Amino acid sequence: MPHSTPLITTIVGGLALAYILGMIAQRLKISPLVGYLAAGVLAGPFTPGFVADTSLAPELAEIGVILLMFGVGLHFSLKDLMAVKAIAIPGAIAQITVATLLGLG
Repeated sequence: MPHSTPLITTIVGGLALAYILGMIAQRLKISPLVGYLAAGVLAGPFTPGFVADTSLAPELAEIGVILLMFGVGLHFSLKDLMAVKAIAIPGAIAQITVATLLGLG
């Protein structure tokens, strides 16, 4: 039974390329982030060679946001969140209102 796994192959290919270029950047005494960015450019549609499946970009973006939110959530305790409640709730309501009004206009 054949399976289609473009999401998995894109993730694995991108992570492998990012790891390799990150290690090269680190050995050159520059930030591994430069290697990760270079991996994104090389895997993108504007360079020859391996091209990531661009139709998967929205899925990968959502996975990235989920992982980012999870990582941020690991650094906050309930006590810290309750301490900023008086600022965060009105700010969130204002942000939602402004974004909605801009979206309507």
